[in-house]
Amino acid sequence: MSREKQIILTAKAVSIVFTPFYLPILGLTALFFLSYLNQYLPSYKFLVLAVVYLFTILLPTLLIHFYRHYNGWTLIELGAKERRVVPYVISILCYFTCLYILERMHTPYFMRSIVASALMIQIVCALINVWWKISTHTAAIGGVAGALFVFSEVFRFNPTWWFCLVIVLAGMLGTSRMILRQHTLAQVVVGFIIGFACAVVGIVYL
Repeated sequence: MSREKQIILTAKAVSIVFTPFYLPILGLTALFFLSYLNQYLPSYKFLVLAVVYLFTILLPTLLIHFYRHYNGWTLIELGAKERRVVPYVISILCYFTCLYILERMHTPYFMRSIVASALMIQIVCALINVWWKISTHTAAIGGVAGALFVFSEVFRFNPTWWFCLVIVLAGMLGTSRMILRQHTLAQVVVGFIIGFACAVVGIVYL
């Protein structure tokens, strides 16, 4: 296998592993370890994570997968700006349903705020996509960075090493999206900034 093919396969793997849908599950997992929420019973934490996983990762991934196969598109072809509308609608509806269920379960504010922030990121990216193709992958990792920033201030822990890890992952992810020619540098950078801003606003004000 040539070096070029290896680079492309690695970029594809990074894009698949770090799907834009992982923000809520990562945020909640961090809360359960780094905040007072670790006092909840394991069964309750498992239930919350199961609901979030179902509606923010499993369902949108499967529905978008079926939609792509129904149209006979590859992952690269699905990335075209005009073909991203339906996947955005699917993910927004799934995230909205998740937030509604969490509210009905009377979960704590910080749990719901993470999903609300992720929903805001999806909506903002969908609106921007009407005019300009933006990277939802880097928007998601930007959301992780924004949530980490807010929670480090609220719960008073040192986020330095976590920030370093997130920045490295963001660099890998952005580079992968550019290698696959799915986004330009501007689309990658703006995606990260929007994700960061939405997470901060969503957690603090929603």
